[in-house]
Amino acid sequence: MIILSSVSFTPNDLSFSHKLNSCKSIKQIKQVHSLIIKTNSSLQIQQILFNKIQSLCISFSPSTDLSYIYTLFHHLPNPDISVYNDLIRCFTGSRSNESSFVALLLYRDLVENGFVGNSYTYPFVLKACSQLLALKEGQMVHASVTKNGFVLDLYVVNTLMRFYGVCGRVVDARKVFDESPERDLVSWTALIQGYVDSGFCLEGVKVFFDMCEVGVNADEKVMSIVLSACAKLGDLSLGKKLHKYMCNHGLNFDVFVSNALLDMYLKCGDSKSAHMVFNQMPIKNVVSWNSMIYGLSQSGYYKEALDMFWKMRIERVDPDEVTLVGILNSCANLGVFEVGKWVHAYVDKNRITVEGYIGNALIDMYAKCGSIDGALKVFNSIKSKDVYSYSTIIMGLAMHGKATPALKLFHEMCEIGIEPNEVTFISILTVCCHAGLLDEGQKHFANMSKEFNLKPQTEHYGIMVDLLGRAGMINEAYEFVKNMPMEPDKVIWGSLLGACRVHGKLELAERVMKKLVKVDHEKDGAYVLMSNIYASEMKWKNVFRIRKEMREGKVRKVPGCSSIELDGVVYEFRKGDKAYSKAKEVYMLLNTMTHHLYDSGYVINDYEYVGQF
Repeated sequence: MIILSSVSFTPNDLSFSHKLNSCKSIKQIKQVHSLIIKTNSSLQIQQILFNKIQSLCISFSPSTDLSYIYTLFHHLPNPDISVYNDLIRCFTGSRSNESSFVALLLYRDLVENGFVGNSYTYPFVLKACSQLLALKEGQMVHASVTKNGFVLDLYVVNTLMRFYGVCGRVVDARKVFDESPERDLVSWTALIQGYVDSGFCLEGVKVFFDMCEVGVNADEKVMSIVLSACAKLGDLSLGKKLHKYMCNHGLNFDVFVSNALLDMYLKCGDSKSAHMVFNQMPIKNVVSWNSMIYGLSQSGYYKEALDMFWKMRIERVDPDEVTLVGILNSCANLGVFEVGKWVHAYVDKNRITVEGYIGNALIDMYAKCGSIDGALKVFNSIKSKDVYSYSTIIMGLAMHGKATPALKLFHEMCEIGIEPNEVTFISILTVCCHAGLLDEGQKHFANMSKEFNLKPQTEHYGIMVDLLGRAGMINEAYEFVKNMPMEPDKVIWGSLLGACRVHGKLELAERVMKKLVKVDHEKDGAYVLMSNIYASEMKWKNVFRIRKEMREGKVRKVPGCSSIELDGVVYEFRKGDKAYSKAKEVYMLLNTMTHHLYDSGYVINDYEYVGQF
C-alpha cells in the first residue's frame, strides 16, 4: 500500500493518476475514465480521480466537451465552492448562449446548496448575464454582491459596470462607479465604453477628460473607444486632440488603434490625414483596408476607393463582405459595371451567400449601372428578403421608369408582413414622382403616418414638392412647403425653383429665390437656375444682373462632371477641363457632333446659350 497526502492508493490507482497527468486531449481522458469505471474503485478513490478528470477537462476550455464535464459534475457527491467556480468559469468561457445559460443554472444550484459566492464566483456569473443580456438575473446577482459584502471588491465592481453597460443601463453603471471607493483604469474604461455603446458619445468623451484630470493615463483600449465616439460625433477638432494626446503619452499605435484613427479621420471628412495614418501603419489587416475603402466610398471618393481596392489586391489581402459592399457602392455611383460584375463573380466563386448587405449592394450596383434585369435576378435569388432588399429594388425600378412592377413589389412586401420604413417610402415616392402618379404619391405620403406611424423627413417632403411641381401644381407645391413641420432646406427650395422654371412662374420664382439664397451657402445652383428663368422670359437685364452679383460675390458655378468606364478604367470629364491628355481629340469630336446637330436643323436658343456659365 502506498500512502500519498494521507490518502491510501493501490498501485493500480496510482497508475491511473499518472495516466491522467499525461493526458493531452479529452479523448485520452475519456479512455482513462472508462478504465477507472471498469476497475470498480472505492468511492473515495473515484471522487479524487473525478476531481482530477474535471480539473484536466477545464484546462482544455473553451474547446472542451462541456456536456462531458456537466455529466462528471453530477457524479460528484459533495462538490465544494471551488468546483462550482471552476465549472461556471468553464461554461462562461465558451461564449455560447447555451453554455452561459448552464453557467447561470450552476450558480442557482450553488445558492440552493447553501454556498455563498465569492470574488471568484460573481465576475463569471455576471459575465454569463452579460452574454445573455439577462438584466433581471444580473440585478439579482448584484443584490447578492451587496448582501455578501463584495461591493468593495474592485474586480467584482468592474464586472458589474461592464454588465450594466452591455445591457444598456449606463445610468446603473454610473451609479456603481460613483459608489465605488476605489477605481482603476478598467473602471474608467468600463464606464466610457458603456456610454459610447449606448449612444451617449458626448458623455463618454466627458468621462475620458474627467479621467485625465484625476491623473489616470489612458491606454490603447480606452483611446480606441474614445476615437470611435469622436467618429460618431464627426468632431475633427477633438479627433486631432486625441491623436496628439496619444503621441505625447507614447502610446503604441497598434493595428487596432490605427484602425480607430483611420475610421475617425474618414468619418470626420479628413481623407488626407487618414491616408497619412494608413501609410504609416507597419502592419495592416483587412479592417485597415476596409476602413479606407468603405470610408472613402461613404465620403463620395469612389474612384479613390477603387484605387485602394486594387492596391489591396496587389498586397494579396483577401477582401471580406465589408470590402465588397464598399466596392459595390463605388461601382454603383461611378457606373463601373465591369468591376461590379467582377465582384459578383468573386462572391459566387468564394461561395459567399448573397444575402443582407452583399445582396442589397449587388441590387443597387446592377440597377445604377443600367442592368435592371441583373438587379431583379439578384433580388429573386435572395432567400431571406428584408425591408432593405425591397427598398433597394423598388428604387432601382423607379430609376428605370418601371412604376407598375415597383408598386406591385411594394404591395407584396406589405402583404407578407414586412413593414416599410422611411427608406422604403423614399423609394415608393420616387416611383410615383418619376411616373407622374400624383394621387398614388399623395396616398402613400399620407399612409406613412396614418398606417405605419412613420414621421416624414425632409427627403420625403422634397420628393412630394418635386411630384407636385412636375404635375404643374406650383402654387400647391409652394403652400405645401410653407406648411412643412421643419425648415425647408436648399434641396426643397431648389426643387420648387426648378418647377417654376419649367412652368414659367417668374413671380413665384423670385420669391423662392429669396428663400433659397438664405439656406444655400454656395448659392451657385440658385443663381444659375434664376438666370435661366430670366433668360427663358427674355429678361436679359436681370440675367446680366445675376451674373454681376455672382462675380461680385465671387460665386462660381461648380463645373459639371461625367465619367465613363472603358476596359476597367474610369475616365472623368469636367466642363472646361483641357488638362486631360486626349483633350484635343475630345473637343474635336464635340465640334463634329455640334456640326451634325446644326446640319440636322437644331438651333440653340438664346436663353440656353446665356444660361450656360
